[in-house]
Amino acid sequence: MGAMAALPAVTTDMYLPSLPVVATELDTTAALVQGTITGVLIGGGVGQLLIGPLSDRYGRRRPVMIGVLIHVITSVLCIFAAGIVPLLVLRVIQGVGNAAAMTTAMAVIRDRYTGATASAIISRLMLVIGVAPLLAPTAGSFIADVAGWRAIFAVLALLGAGLMLVMWRFLPETLPPARRRREGVGGALRSYRVLLRDRQFIALAMVPGLVFGALMSYVAGSPFVFQQQYGLSERGFALLFAINGIGLVIGAQVNASLVRRFEPLHIMRVSAPLSLLLALILLVITTLDVGGLAAIVVPLWLLLAVNSVLPPNAGALALSRHGERAGAAAALIGAIQSGLAGLISPLTGVVGEDGQAMASVITAVMILTILVLAVGTPAYRSQKE
Repeated sequence: MGAMAALPAVTTDMYLPSLPVVATELDTTAALVQGTITGVLIGGGVGQLLIGPLSDRYGRRRPVMIGVLIHVITSVLCIFAAGIVPLLVLRVIQGVGNAAAMTTAMAVIRDRYTGATASAIISRLMLVIGVAPLLAPTAGSFIADVAGWRAIFAVLALLGAGLMLVMWRFLPETLPPARRRREGVGGALRSYRVLLRDRQFIALAMVPGLVFGALMSYVAGSPFVFQQQYGLSERGFALLFAINGIGLVIGAQVNASLVRRFEPLHIMRVSAPLSLLLALILLVITTLDVGGLAAIVVPLWLLLAVNSVLPPNAGALALSRHGERAGAAAALIGAIQSGLAGLISPLTGVVGEDGQAMASVITAVMILTILVLAVGTPAYRSQKE
């Protein structure tokens, strides 16, 4: 389950250190190369909307196997991409394929667990997802040094094939035929209509998307900020990225312990303003350009750690509202997450490709996150409400 949930993150992070090299080799701009990250996210959003209802109708195993096969095929084709346009198109399709893994993992959790237990399990999955920032950029940097950036996609194809073998052998079918939804396209649309009319579900589904968007604005902008603005080598950047990945892992594991003592909504009530405070500190430091690299790394590390608390709690609460259509619910959550992240992540490149631009985008996103929680959920209302 953890490997399934981590596939989209590995697909993104292994490629990150090579972004400046890809821009030079394909004779294109930083914004367009960052678009190959955005393309995976947008494709992931579309893919999850397709896979969710299919998994509610046909079970969890068959759709996810087909989706990961698409990931394998497009990874192979990316090796031979001759320009930025075909690479962008292939990355979108690649996102459609590997979205099946994440959606199915979330739906399987909802098939078996709800509430705080589901939140704790999702936090444990974050441990595996957090390993991607720890290992993938380092591995991608090594692969690119030895065989060029195109070899990264060969490795991604092999990883997808290996995951298919593991799923075929170990992934159980958690949705028995008696619980499957028999409606066709009309039924899927009705499921989405029900979900879209639930204001609290939509608000909770937006929170992971906004937080992931803040994360991806860091992910897409960090190679240019740390390698070009601060002069880090590819390996130095990979090491720093790994250190920040530790923050994600620690935050997720702290959350798994917190949900045993506090309600998920109460945890979100505290962590969202704390994230905003850290984002504002980061913005001030980058605007004044004081303290150098070390001054940026500390609040950024803390921000990533605190932010990792929000998505599992929001996702678990959203899923618990619609257990009878867990696949569609997980798909819509994932689609909103990918769509918002896909819209937010290029903004760092558009605004300025430096530390101040990255911090500005993250700060704006955290303000919006608090507004969504305040308007759409009871997070900042009295218990009676």
